[in-house]
Amino acid sequence: MPILNKDMTLCISLSARPSNNGTRFHNHLYGQLDLNWIYKAFAPTNLKQAIAGVRGLGIRGCAVSMPYKEDVIALVDEMDPSAKAIDSVNTIVNTDGHLKAYNTDYTAIEQLLASNHVPTSYSVLVQGAGGMAKATVAALRDAGFTDVTVLARNETTGRALAEQYGFQWRPELGGGTADLIINVTPLGMAGGHDADTLAFPAETIDAARVVFDVVALPAETPLIKAARAAGKPVITGAEVATIQALEQFVLYTGVRPTPEQVRAAEEFMRAQ
Repeated sequence: MPILNKDMTLCISLSARPSNNGTRFHNHLYGQLDLNWIYKAFAPTNLKQAIAGVRGLGIRGCAVSMPYKEDVIALVDEMDPSAKAIDSVNTIVNTDGHLKAYNTDYTAIEQLLASNHVPTSYSVLVQGAGGMAKATVAALRDAGFTDVTVLARNETTGRALAEQYGFQWRPELGGGTADLIINVTPLGMAGGHDADTLAFPAETIDAARVVFDVVALPAETPLIKAARAAGKPVITGAEVATIQALEQFVLYTGVRPTPEQVRAAEEFMRAQ
């Protein structure tokens, strides 16, 4: 990374629980590509002021994580179809003060379902109803899954999300069984009160054929550890983080790194 200087381009992330994943991934790629850029993670105390800072300070890119993926919609100037279709934002690109919102979470979920060859005939439980859940449910629908149930205590958001895509809703978290189970809540996320919480009960994990946890930190969440111990194929939040961060990098810089450069950045990110 070059020495800090006045001509550096700044990108940031906003999250209630910031991690070093994006910081390490983006900054490593800047170094490999000899870009005079820098990336920094923040936990905003006021989201509206933070987005005003993105605009006013000429910050080029802003990643958006839980729980702000829906709240930022009112603060941007334009919604790309990737974000507008699911009313969820994880990426903001600033072009001369014009803030355009995107969603690369959808792309990550879509690619991982395909690369892991998850049969669309599988029954699915999706636990959560926030912004990331919207991207996940939309990707499932578009991939061809039809037997999907959204688990969410909040009936208003849970039922609305399920019905929008022609799926079912149930209020109990962790209830029932399915071939594919997906955690899209903060359960198991490092730094929170639920960091040690298993997102699904043991009987649900045992009955599953594939276990997917979108939580990226830690890479081995309680759910992923339990699934591996039960001999289940897993898809991790760390994999989601890599793909969505790569697509953000391309949106910010206009440069697509080589697969070798991405692998090096991913290894650096995971070595923390």
